Amino acid sequence: MRKQIPRLLIKGGVLSPAELKKVVENAELSGLKSISFGSRQDILFPEYRESESGKRLDFKDFNLLDSTSGFRSENIVCSYVSTDIFPTTSWITGDRYLYILEQIRYFPKLKINITEPKQRLVPLFMGHLNFIASEREDYWYLYIRLPDWENMEMYPALIYSWDIARIGEAIEDLLQEEPENVETLFDLLNDAIETDNKTIDKPLQVPFYPFPYYEGMNRTGTGEYWLGLYWRNNRYDLQFLKAMCDLCSELKIGRICITPWKSFIIKGIPERSKLQWEKLLGRFGINVRHSMLELNWHLPVANEELLKLKQYLVANFDQNDISTYGLTFTISEHTRHYYYFTSIVVEKNIQPSEINGFRIRDTFNLLFAKDFDPNTKEYITYVQDIDQDALPGLLMELSQMYFEQLGSKKEDGKKADREITEQRKEVFQCRECLTVYDEIYGDITQEIAPGILFEDLPENYKCPVCEASKTSFGKKVFSGFKQ
Repeated sequence: MRKQIPRLLIKGGVLSPAELKKVVENAELSGLKSISFGSRQDILFPEYRESESGKRLDFKDFNLLDSTSGFRSENIVCSYVSTDIFPTTSWITGDRYLYILEQIRYFPKLKINITEPKQRLVPLFMGHLNFIASEREDYWYLYIRLPDWENMEMYPALIYSWDIARIGEAIEDLLQEEPENVETLFDLLNDAIETDNKTIDKPLQVPFYPFPYYEGMNRTGTGEYWLGLYWRNNRYDLQFLKAMCDLCSELKIGRICITPWKSFIIKGIPERSKLQWEKLLGRFGINVRHSMLELNWHLPVANEELLKLKQYLVANFDQNDISTYGLTFTISEHTRHYYYFTSIVVEKNIQPSEINGFRIRDTFNLLFAKDFDPNTKEYITYVQDIDQDALPGLLMELSQMYFEQLGSKKEDGKKADREITEQRKEVFQCRECLTVYDEIYGDITQEIAPGILFEDLPENYKCPVCEASKTSFGKKVFSGFKQ
């Protein structure tokens, strides 16, 4: 049985520099040199050994779970981390997330996700209770999959922002009634509490966006910067974290955001302090330019075997110059009830360790999300029971499949044919990364329909690759275009 790792639940993955510094100092007193981040925006202590340190981890202001705790609780994840740096629903702001999180004053036993559908950094459907922002201001869809339910079901009403906490707590109180479906739960909730629900007038639309690059120092449209930090071993040095928290406090940066990708993001960095941050990163030797090949992986914490497998696969991708931009990967040990939220899944089959003195070789399954979009919640088996040596080639095949279908749209099962003509063409090109905006195609990543002129794009339009502002684009003339 795998040993439980002590973890600190950070509501919504959001905490202040002062709070993080307290966590770091407490970890130091317990004899640790580093901490890790988990896939539900929590903080983990994989190196903690109570008998060796002589001192217990003790956090009075947080919910600490460890192997000796008889109390079970789950973290609340939210996409606050994406606001101001990635495309979001128009009415969603960071303050709204913080107000909602503040109202949740109980320790939930159910996993809660509070997200909006345009961002890709935080999973939409990985909780038991999944609140997803609608187009109607301050109202949310609710998708429910209670622990004993086989399938996820949509709650038949939109939830008001300030009812989220009350509804979450009420559902936990109703678990003893063992509701079998969402209709029963809806009736029980209506009898238990009064809420300001709204009728659902249109189904949830979840647009497809490639997964974003979330590391490094990046400029926002307002002139500030955001910094994403990722360490490949998921061991974040305590001395660096203390120095970083001190710099945040000095610059009056109020929030640090943990991502579900074992990393964290700092937003609102003033332009004048960019050099200070570069000096801090340089002093501790922090690399902030890992490739997409390395960043977008989910692995269990403190599983050295699966970490080595990831390193083997990444090395093969790198050696063969394979692009994985927009794709995400999970490596896991195969379990029947595990739910994924990545594009491609490598499952390690559980094998008996020995039979008659012979070790059984490891085998793997490969799965991919329908349309390579994790939010479809539908996974297709590509191959089963293959050896590790076969994984790199098959993963490259899947990557090629992804790029072949990327942006394609089938109507009535047929691809539209184009008339081919040679011509000169004016487009607008990003000066930062050379990405082209072409009115013929629009921009699917920001729901810009084909035919929209560049001049008619909203002022907050950003480059889909590097997030540069609209003003960073310039007119460019190309010849030889075919259309």
